[in-house]
Amino acid sequence: MKKKQKILSVQANALSSINIKTDTTLLLCSEAQKRGFKIFWYETKNLSIQNTRVFAKGYFVNFSNEKKVFYKIIKKTELDLSKSDCLLVRQNPPFNMDYVISTLYLEKIINSVKIINNPISIRNVSEKFYSTKFFRFMPPTIFTKNIQKIYTFHKKYKKVVLKPIDGYAGKEILFLNKKLNKSKINQYLNKNGHVMVQKFLPQVEQGDKRVFIINGKVCGAIRRIPKKNSILSNLSQGGKAVSTKLNYKENRISKIIAKDLLKNKIYFAGIDFVAGYLIGDINVTSPTGLPQYKELTGINLAKVFWDNLL
Repeated sequence: MKKKQKILSVQANALSSINIKTDTTLLLCSEAQKRGFKIFWYETKNLSIQNTRVFAKGYFVNFSNEKKVFYKIIKKTELDLSKSDCLLVRQNPPFNMDYVISTLYLEKIINSVKIINNPISIRNVSEKFYSTKFFRFMPPTIFTKNIQKIYTFHKKYKKVVLKPIDGYAGKEILFLNKKLNKSKINQYLNKNGHVMVQKFLPQVEQGDKRVFIINGKVCGAIRRIPKKNSILSNLSQGGKAVSTKLNYKENRISKIIAKDLLKNKIYFAGIDFVAGYLIGDINVTSPTGLPQYKELTGINLAKVFWDNLL
């Protein structure tokens, strides 16, 4: 009797938006495909609940190593997601209401499908707000929507950065130097609401370190160097990945956070350091950087991901 093929469902952005050179989701799917999974790809807009069952319209897809046409749609269909053996939550932030609602859908099937990361945990572990548990490892930081508190913080530290709590990929970051433009700050708060305000670390010009955490273990890191005249080291903002190692302090902090993430049912995460400080971005929604790590080290952490999960 022929063995039933396992199904990996992937909740992500449109396949047409993928950068095949840098996309971590593609690397994870390619490795799963080698291990015998059929890949079902869908977007959050195609989720529905019918008679207590969670469905998604999407398509079974086969990935290849071709550079131009890297996937082939095998079949378009609507799948009862409880039929999945595993499900990866991999759509890009921002962590908005659409993202929140998608976790409510997936919560309905957590007892029958292995979902990474756990949808309840994604909802509870706000990427930046979660870092408030680790203030002792961070540069001076506050979370607020109060403009007077921002003025007081700026007066003390002179140079600060503002980041939206639901921001991602280095977008909407505001750098405040010596002069304060009150009108600009008001506009920023009206648009973004509560923000993280942090003392500026000039060492960011030499890059940050992205640490990969899988199943409660520190598995590797890359350094991301900003392009010239930029303080944004995100790869999507023109940053360049280079090889690196964690020092004793960074490794110790990473292990503490990794242990806490595992306790909170976060299987795969990325955390960032600048000058030995945790800078508050604890990525649990769609961690990236695995292809760059593979290219730099020859180590495919997608294998580690699946070895520990299955």
